[in-house]
Amino acid sequence: MNFFKKIFSKEEKKKDLNKGLEKTSTSFMGKISRAIAGKSKVDIDTLDEIEEALITSDVGLETTVKIIERLEARVARDKYINAEELNSIMKDEIVSLLTDNRTEDVADFGVPTVKKPYVIMVVGVNGVGKTTSIGKLAYQFKNKGLSVVLGAADTFRAAAVDQLKIWADRNECHFYSKGMNTDPAAVAYETVKYAMDNDLDVAIVDTAGRLHTKMNLMRELSKIKRSIDKCLPGAPHEVMLVLDASTGQNAIEQCKHFSEATEVSAITMTKLDGTAKGGVVLGISDIFKIPIKYIGVGEKIEQLQVFNKREFVDSLFAE
Repeated sequence: MNFFKKIFSKEEKKKDLNKGLEKTSTSFMGKISRAIAGKSKVDIDTLDEIEEALITSDVGLETTVKIIERLEARVARDKYINAEELNSIMKDEIVSLLTDNRTEDVADFGVPTVKKPYVIMVVGVNGVGKTTSIGKLAYQFKNKGLSVVLGAADTFRAAAVDQLKIWADRNECHFYSKGMNTDPAAVAYETVKYAMDNDLDVAIVDTAGRLHTKMNLMRELSKIKRSIDKCLPGAPHEVMLVLDASTGQNAIEQCKHFSEATEVSAITMTKLDGTAKGGVVLGISDIFKIPIKYIGVGEKIEQLQVFNKREFVDSLFAE
């Protein structure tokens, strides 16, 4: 019985992924289809049109050039590639590119076996779905039998503290807060201390949604990170940057600034279901070499998924 439940769950996740990427796939595949329509082989003109399709799908110029170079190499090596083979080759090359960029498939939600607690520091600008992603992540961890505390280190907005508390209550997990207008670094420190004192598995620290143009605020993230390390040497074990896929190339700019402010080790891409700009996932992975770990493909609590390269690319190319 459990076996069939697992199969059903996997099928449901695949359906959610296809649905979540539907807007991007429709736009992307429409452009690719027009590029190869009526062609019996892949030539320079076809590659030029594919290049334009990739760029206009928010893959980004730098990453598009790499994909086109890989396709050109395959065409030169295999001598003759018809249009029907092109999709399969493109998928293989994009998966290969993601592999080169350190994105490793995560089998399921969970945390590495380290001395408890496993500490995740979450960063990102306001409006990208950061706190919601924390709530959804806590839900998945709880489903795996892990004990979790959410730390409200976004102390500048009462709504942020309240929203995180709602997610903690909803998931029946621990919550730590010192209220508004308190030192975020102190809240982060004490959240980790709380997790240690209560022998919890995971501590997730929410931080304020910084505007990446305000470098003095960005530097505060470094202060929070040092505070966590002071409480538990080696922590945070993960610095998770949350980005909104619907912002397209602006997400790349955000990733640049947050990477400069703190050592981002993983990325969550949200709101893929609300945009045709899902190609930005490829660009961000390629430019920054930061693994994409989770993706949001819908509003429901279970619609945060672990990122799987092949499944993502297959859905991207789904007709």
